[in-house]
Amino acid sequence: MKNGIIMMCCLLSTMTTKANSFETDTFTTKEGKKLEITFIKHASLMFLYDGHVIQVDPISAYADYTKFPKADIILITHEHYDHLDPKAIAAAEKEGTILVSNPSSYQQLQKGRVMKNGDREQLTPYLFLEAVPAYNTTPGRDKFHPRGRDNGYILTLGGTRIYIAGDTEDIPEMQDLKNIDIAFLPVNQPYTMTVPQAVRAAKWIKPRILYPYHYGETPIRELQQQLKDELSIDVRLSLIHISEPTRH
Repeated sequence: MKNGIIMMCCLLSTMTTKANSFETDTFTTKEGKKLEITFIKHASLMFLYDGHVIQVDPISAYADYTKFPKADIILITHEHYDHLDPKAIAAAEKEGTILVSNPSSYQQLQKGRVMKNGDREQLTPYLFLEAVPAYNTTPGRDKFHPRGRDNGYILTLGGTRIYIAGDTEDIPEMQDLKNIDIAFLPVNQPYTMTVPQAVRAAKWIKPRILYPYHYGETPIRELQQQLKDELSIDVRLSLIHISEPTRH
């Protein structure tokens, strides 16, 4: 079957909280367990896997996290206001929640675990987690995301590898990423990638499924158009990101 991932729901389904509707995609992992990805807004994502809840960069301005199931794991990529929100973390966590962040986010939170670029850990029996680099390369823009500070993450759930790039440009380290099934790439210069940069990154990584995210007012359908001949990459657009103002 296309992309080596069995799709349980080829079309986006809908998840509803009290005041918001969120798009989801649902898969069966390589080991045969259900994985559901919820696109909350901007860079905020939720993964439901085998009864476990993983929140990524939860932001209370985008959703009422008291309406979601409590998180088993919370991942923070970096400390910018549209990625790190202590209020959302407090609403999402429960006793025993594992909170993982980059070092500078930990300095603000003063709790949880720290992972830095290059760290790899069997975080739980169901999640192998890798922290990978995320930074700007364009001269004058490295002030937004300097090299070595922020994280991207690779999650391995049921044998399926998911790359959440965080705020980054098309950095050379992406050429070393292997066997990525699902990738989330940010596309909004000056803070992350231009469309041509994202095209280059996608061709390096070769994910089976690509979700552009964190793209604000970027003409994101240009990315889909420029990758139309890359038949091994299924580019999927989540409409929740299209009207989001440019953030960093």
